[in-house]
Amino acid sequence: MLYFCTLFDSAYLSRGLALYTSLEEHCSSFHLYIVPFDSHGQQVLEALSLPHATLINLADFENEELLAVKGNRTHGEYCWTCTPSLISYCLHTYHLEACTYLDADLLFFSDPDILIREMGKASVLITEHRYSPEYDQSVLCGTYCVQFMTFKRTPAGLHVLNWWKDACLDWCYNRFEDGKFGDQKYLDDWTTRFEGVHVLRHLGGGVAPWNNTRYDYLESNDQVWVQDSSVSSPLVFYHFHDFRYCQDETFRLTNEEYRLRKEVIALVYKPYVKALQAAAQRIRQADATACFHEPPFSLDWLTTNAGRRVTFLLKGSYKNYHKHTRLWQ
Repeated sequence: MLYFCTLFDSAYLSRGLALYTSLEEHCSSFHLYIVPFDSHGQQVLEALSLPHATLINLADFENEELLAVKGNRTHGEYCWTCTPSLISYCLHTYHLEACTYLDADLLFFSDPDILIREMGKASVLITEHRYSPEYDQSVLCGTYCVQFMTFKRTPAGLHVLNWWKDACLDWCYNRFEDGKFGDQKYLDDWTTRFEGVHVLRHLGGGVAPWNNTRYDYLESNDQVWVQDSSVSSPLVFYHFHDFRYCQDETFRLTNEEYRLRKEVIALVYKPYVKALQAAAQRIRQADATACFHEPPFSLDWLTTNAGRRVTFLLKGSYKNYHKHTRLWQ
């Protein structure tokens, strides 16, 4: 049995449900612990009655330490602050031998067990950003990404987790300051600061907009594969960083700065949009009035430039902006 945890609010409901459903599809035995960060999200998830999930009430999860810093952080910063505390809560409350934190905007394309087994006897598993050279932000955002992290309930694992938890309680903001950024830059020296930290080697864990140009992609026997030079691996999960629901039934696949390969759009983003559509249908069945994504993102970047606007009207897509009909085909 694999144990995972995540947290999200109503603005990420469809993403969170898509993540859960992808685990159901690809993971033979798992359980996901979820902290809904608002009452509306809690109510919708309760109505869905997900058989392989446990909902953790926010009031039960938040302790005095978290509440003491909550008022000094933005909503996003507070979510980052809570990440190590959530992992610790799950390990101790449910007496788990290990727990893997997942960002809510991941989707699995094959069984994550292969990633967790790779850590062997190590107590902590972390993943690199593996930036493409043209998108390297490691100086500001860190070498490693919090997206997928496993901690074992061993002395070594808890030592790292408690250090990180205390650091995030002390400082966790959406800015670069004194070598820190959010909850993420703290990971930069873990392989030398601590014992028992393993850096994931599998190519299929952690593909994202910032490294998608590093790889070739192909589909074989209903499995997406990623290839870097002579190494080929099944895609395990993709991180849909900065995906946005937009006005006029449009999606922004990711930030404008990233160039997405056509194969990634076809083999990765199209299945994600279909997964979101299926999640939205399930949510509406549970609550016809449910809000399940953020307020629609503005199309100003497209509409204020005549060339972009005309191309988008004619083709239904421009760079990372796509009409929903282009992705549901």
